[in-house]
Amino acid sequence: MAFLWWLGGALVLGVVEMLTVDLIFLMFAGGALAAGGVAALGAPLWAQILTFAVVSVILLVVVRPWALGYLKRSTPDSLTNVAAHVGRSAEVLVDVTDRAGRVKLAGEVWTARAAEPGSLLPTGTTVQVVRIDGATAVVAPLPVTYPEGAM
Repeated sequence: MAFLWWLGGALVLGVVEMLTVDLIFLMFAGGALAAGGVAALGAPLWAQILTFAVVSVILLVVVRPWALGYLKRSTPDSLTNVAAHVGRSAEVLVDVTDRAGRVKLAGEVWTARAAEPGSLLPTGTTVQVVRIDGATAVVAPLPVTYPEGAM
């Protein structure tokens, strides 16, 4: 009957791990499963607790660092929210100066201002977002690229 308690504990720890994705509770769940296996074989409570502790520590020290490294290598970092807009190109809808203007960025109209003081980016120009300040896109002209062999 004690193995059911260990199994229940492993399930609860597994659910907590799904909420945190830190791979700590998963290692404890592994320890609880090992202790449940020992309990199913009829071991006394002290052996179950010792098994839980030893297996959990081994998993934390050996498996977790390897698993975290694998997780970080296989999961790409993706920029979200305003950070995803930096570097994108936008179309100037209303002349952009270092004080005001409007651009169309990712299908939305944004308030914009030029990154260089005193510069004017005329309507219809394609610009690049340098940074986002609050709800304002700070933009600069796209760098001029020449076709290969044109110079």
